[in-house]
Amino acid sequence: MKNLTIPAIAGICKGTVNGEVTAPAREALGFVTDSRQVLPGYVFIAAKGENSDGHNYIASAFEKGALAVVAQHIPEGISPEGPVILVRDSFEALRDIAAFYRRQLGIKVVGITGSVGKTSTKEIIASVLSQRFRTHKTEGNYNNEIGLPLTVLRIPEDAELAVLEMGIDDVGEMHMLSRVAAPDAAVITNIGECHLEKLGDRDGVLREKTGIFEYLSEDGMAFLNGDDDKLQTVKEVKGRKPVSFGLREADDVWAGNVQDRGLLGSTSLIHIGGREIPVQVNIPGIQMQINAAAAAAVGSWFGLTDEEIRKGIEEARTIAGRNNLIKTGSLVIDDDCYNASPSAVRAALDMLSGVPGRRAAVLGDMFELGEYEVRLHEETGAYAAKSGCEVLIFVGDLARHMYEGARAHSETCSQGAEVYYFPDKASLSEALPGLLKKGDTVLVKASHGMGLSETVDFLRGLKLPD
Repeated sequence: MKNLTIPAIAGICKGTVNGEVTAPAREALGFVTDSRQVLPGYVFIAAKGENSDGHNYIASAFEKGALAVVAQHIPEGISPEGPVILVRDSFEALRDIAAFYRRQLGIKVVGITGSVGKTSTKEIIASVLSQRFRTHKTEGNYNNEIGLPLTVLRIPEDAELAVLEMGIDDVGEMHMLSRVAAPDAAVITNIGECHLEKLGDRDGVLREKTGIFEYLSEDGMAFLNGDDDKLQTVKEVKGRKPVSFGLREADDVWAGNVQDRGLLGSTSLIHIGGREIPVQVNIPGIQMQINAAAAAAVGSWFGLTDEEIRKGIEEARTIAGRNNLIKTGSLVIDDDCYNASPSAVRAALDMLSGVPGRRAAVLGDMFELGEYEVRLHEETGAYAAKSGCEVLIFVGDLARHMYEGARAHSETCSQGAEVYYFPDKASLSEALPGLLKKGDTVLVKASHGMGLSETVDFLRGLKLPD
């Protein structure tokens, strides 16, 4: 990796090298925070995590051929067989190294943040840009203060563009991520009711999310959801008017003539610079048209043709847990259980309402809503009751409030929707075979910590009678 020798790494993170450096000109081949992923020539970042302390695996890293280890200390009784770079904070060192490497690459970076829709927007933008450029993108959930630096350090040296998802849940985190990513294009999908426990309210979310502009390049551009009331207040970024995208004619780039095709996605005409681009989005949900408009705006800014933009949008797909459609012999499952907020659940229910046939929604707890959690769960349950879904299934401690909100509005449920509550996944799984029918379309959505991916796996294997 360019210029990442042991002496250089020590200098970047203000560390002290303990042990002999036999090959000072040798460059690192990769960086990992999990000792099980160490390969010969890699640098292992040893840090104390929630479940284990990486410092206990320093010897194991060298046994696997690590070039060096970055650590805060060397545990008593361990005699490392290679150089250990001692630093004040291992995670801070990781970010410092990633920030240095990003600037060595000399590539363009698109940073994407927002309360909901980051991953699907990232997938569509990356699909569009890859029509012309060698494009690297965030994989999985590597979007936080640990995942983002690791993503940056995995960018190949021959890449021309990187599309980086940037997720935060606390004050000050976006500052750290923006410093690492140093984006040339900054996209904000929306300002919703996420992480209110730490960010306070939507104004707090806005302040934190707009921190992405702190390290935006001087000739960079901001792309904002023009339909979001909070983002409408952002009039200037780095002395320039942001590019707005959305579903309104007032936006700089907007999707009109939107046709919902249910689980097949949607079509529209994207208006940009006086032109119209007919597009088909193959990811379900009308909200995906807003993401497509964002991709068209970014793609146009990077000089792509209308045909490249159209083709990139059409080829975009989502990932597991993010509006991922699974068809079994018994059910159609919308696996959207990676994360959840009130606005995201409402959007998912809106999508489900357009699906023909019998529909069921399995909704679990939404975390990090702070003092508003009871009210927001109740309101979400009331919204679910009015969505036209035939079967509503709530699971989890907080989901009881959703259940109560749905029951309170049960008289408005379309054709008398069935409403159920279960305290945990075990009782839910036991009951599901009796609640669902062959041919049902089932939405599964909750915050990641609920672990409803297990419920998705259970539904995958469920055999229902005709």
